This record gives sequence, C-alpha cells and structure tokens, in this order.
Amino acid sequence: MAAYILRRLLLIIPTLFGILLLNFVIIQAAPGGPVEQMIAKLEGFDAATGGATGRISGGGQETASSGQYRGAQGLDPELIAEIERLYGFDKPPAERFWIMVKNYARFDFGNSFFRDASVTSLIVEKMPVSVSLGLWSTLLMYLVSIPLGISKAVRHGSSFDMWTSTAIVLGYAIPAFLFAILLVVVFAGGSYLSWFPLRGLTSANFEDLSLLGQIGDYFWHLALPVTALVIGNFATLTLLTKNSFLDEINKQYVTTARAKGLSERRVLYGHVFRNAMLIIIAGFPAAFIGMFFTGSLLIEVIFSLDGLGLLSFEAAINRDYPVVFGTLFLFTLLGLLVKLVGDLTYTLVDPRIDFSGRGH
Repeated sequence: MAAYILRRLLLIIPTLFGILLLNFVIIQAAPGGPVEQMIAKLEGFDAATGGATGRISGGGQETASSGQYRGAQGLDPELIAEIERLYGFDKPPAERFWIMVKNYARFDFGNSFFRDASVTSLIVEKMPVSVSLGLWSTLLMYLVSIPLGISKAVRHGSSFDMWTSTAIVLGYAIPAFLFAILLVVVFAGGSYLSWFPLRGLTSANFEDLSLLGQIGDYFWHLALPVTALVIGNFATLTLLTKNSFLDEINKQYVTTARAKGLSERRVLYGHVFRNAMLIIIAGFPAAFIGMFFTGSLLIEVIFSLDGLGLLSFEAAINRDYPVVFGTLFLFTLLGLLVKLVGDLTYTLVDPRIDFSGRGH
C-alpha cells in the first residue's frame, strides 16, 4: 500500500506539469491579455478591474518581440516596452513558463495583475466561502442521497419509489441557480418572507456574538445557498445509489445469502452495501471538487458570496494570469489528492481490495 501511495504521489508531478503546459499554450492564443488591458486603460477604455499591477506568474498571448498590440498606435514604444517588462512579457513564452513552474514548485504564485494583493492572500481570503459551500453541501448531499437511494432500491416499484422519483426529476430539471433565485424571492426578502440574509457569510456584528451565536449566524447565512446546491445536485447521486444497489441485490450471492436464512438487514448491510458503495465512492472526488469550486459560481453571485469560484471567473475575464494559473494549480492539486483519498477509501468499504498489487 505504501508503494502504491508513493507511486500515485509521484504521478501528481507530471500530471500538474502537463495541465499547466496545456493551459499555458492555449492561453497564448487568447486575445486581450494584460498588456492590451493596460493599453486600453491608458487609452481611456477600462478593460480590467482592480488596482495595482504585479509581477508575472503566468502566461499570455502577447510577445515582447512583436511589439504590436491592438490600440497601441500613437503610444510611446518605450512605454509599451515598460508595460511588457512590468508584466514579464519582455521574455519569450518558454522562459515565462519555466519561471512559472519554478515558482509554483515553491508555492509562490506571484501577485495579481489587477488587484493590489498576492495570489496566495487572495486565495486565503476567498477560501472560507468556498470551503463552507463545498463542505456542507457535499456532506448534506451524501447524507440525503445515499439513504434515499438505498430506500428506493429496497422499495423498488412501490408508491414511495414513484413519489420520490417525481421529486428527484423535478430537482434534476431545475438548475441550482434557478432554485437559488426562487429561495431568494420567497425567503430572503425578495417578495414574501425575510427569514434569511441575502449577503455575506456572517453578519456585521459577528465578532460581538457568543460562540453559540456565531455558529448559529454562520449556518443562518449558509442555509439558502447550501440548500440550492443540494437540491440542484442530489438527483444524480440518488439515482446512482439506487441503481448500484439494485444491480447488487439481483446478483446470485444475494440469493444464496437469503437461502442461508440471513435477515434482509444482514444481507443488505453485510454483503450488498460494501459492493454497491464502491461506485459511489468512485464518484466522490469529482462531485466534491465540482461542488467545491465550479458548481458554486452562480450561487456565489446570487447570494453575494465572494469565493474562489467568483475569483477564478473574474480573473479569466480580466486576463489576470497569475490568479488564473495559481487557482488552476491549486484546484488540480487538490483534485488529484482527493482522488487518491477516494481510492484509499475503497479499502475501508471493502478490505478485500488491495491497491498494492496494481502494476500501474
């Protein structure tokens, strides 16, 4: 097992390198990089948001050798060269990429181009929102979907199965952001009730509250966005759980166990559970990472929560390459580590699985 873990950890290095290289090459073709953003501002067109600029930590499509940028006509060439040096585009792409890789190996992500802060400080600042949304919605989704899916499998074809399937179809048909808007309209002062806050992760007087009061205030603010995320994403996991258990229940070993006189509960949780849960665990890393970052972007916007999803989106729009590549690096690294944890969790569900025997 130790050799397998070490092998998987070592594979993370070329995987990260390949992902960074691929995205770096793609971004070379993307129009409107930071140099052009600054030129647009000098010409009176505010194409970027934020304040101070910073040192280069990522890639871009401009090349210092060409010296040609849209909207640069009439500007002093020395000024253009200074802007290129400011963002690091006075170096060829290969050198910029190599500098980025060396810095990222030390977890040095540089400074944001258009925000007066380092990439690391921005990520740390936005992390509580994304962690809160991702952790509690994923946990709640699994706590709801797995028992519901098992119950549907055991009562397959019953009225309970049909009614819950109707609710699941409705949940699947309504996107999370539309359900979030509905929650805002009904419960957050939109048109009817004002039971829940609409902005932020905590109240303005959070520091003055007792510990119990702070916990209550924290979950009070999370209630609607977490509910929207769970409703918009639990359908797939519930049906996956049901189908997985149904597939195992119909196998020969279950019939044999019943013929030996074992109770249905013993058959279900002693034999079926560990086999059926393997496919559920296999999908956990993707579900967690998706919920943790990309799945919460519109939810962050609707509920005015300034998290990593919104930060990454704004960075991509504004061509803030240090933030784009810094968040890409961390998201990918976290995803690979969670995938490894998911594989190791197999052994907790079914001790018969031995990864150490795998040759790859």
